[in-house]
Amino acid sequence: MAATELGRALRRWRDRVPPDAAGLPSGGRRRAAGLRREELALLAGISVDYVTRLEQGRAANPSVQVVEALARALRLSGDERTYLFGLAGLVAPGPDVVPGHITPSVQRLLDRLVDTPVVVSDAAMTLLLANPMYAALMGDPSGLHGFERNAVWRNFTGTPSRVRHTPEERRLFEAGLVAELRAAAARYPADRGLPRLIAELRVRSERFAELWDAGAVGRLVTSRKTVEHPQAGPLTLDCDLLRVEENDLHILVYSAEPGTEAAERLRLISVLGTQSLVGGRPTNSPHPSGP
Repeated sequence: MAATELGRALRRWRDRVPPDAAGLPSGGRRRAAGLRREELALLAGISVDYVTRLEQGRAANPSVQVVEALARALRLSGDERTYLFGLAGLVAPGPDVVPGHITPSVQRLLDRLVDTPVVVSDAAMTLLLANPMYAALMGDPSGLHGFERNAVWRNFTGTPSRVRHTPEERRLFEAGLVAELRAAAARYPADRGLPRLIAELRVRSERFAELWDAGAVGRLVTSRKTVEHPQAGPLTLDCDLLRVEENDLHILVYSAEPGTEAAERLRLISVLGTQSLVGGRPTNSPHPSGP
């Protein structure tokens, strides 16, 4: 019975989200005004088959990560999110763990930035959402799983990146990432994932272990980043980190000064990103490594 109601709820919520509200093209013949299963799967970062099995009651025990991703993709309110967790036989994460909920108000803000590369991360720098423009600029992050979704992990384990740093920029960037992770670990001591992430990073990266043991505190500071795009070439963009204190979210926004060569190249990337959509999924690579 719980699995049946879970499927029904997912279908109801899917039907009420128009694709353009989720930053997806709304063209073509559609039997319903809401999201297709393929579109929900794309937004949540899970397979279409798994969405189908959930809706048909053939998969009854989704993980916390999957339920959180579905809640974000479906733009659920706080009460709806709690209800979804209950239908899945889970308890919604409380205030003692790193929050991963993107509220409808924050989602509306993101929806207005369709022409701007934007990525949202939690307090531990784990990626929650990246809009299509970010995927076009930095590479499609939809294939990232587990620790790969964490910016600290990607930067300290050698994941290829389109961002180019000077040695000094790299030093400051790494110190800022470690400081953010340390602050998150202090704020959420009951979060089970953080100690595992930190322990694995200490094993995988001597540089991370060095910075962690040095005990640096502070915040990640961003200003400008140079991105090497495979088709548009290099472009230097302003990079602003916005913090949503209530939900402890990081919103990273990339922009170019109007009338500059970087602005022209960003517009080109927007066109290239649209043309590279195959079945609704950007095909750019490599995966992004920076926030």
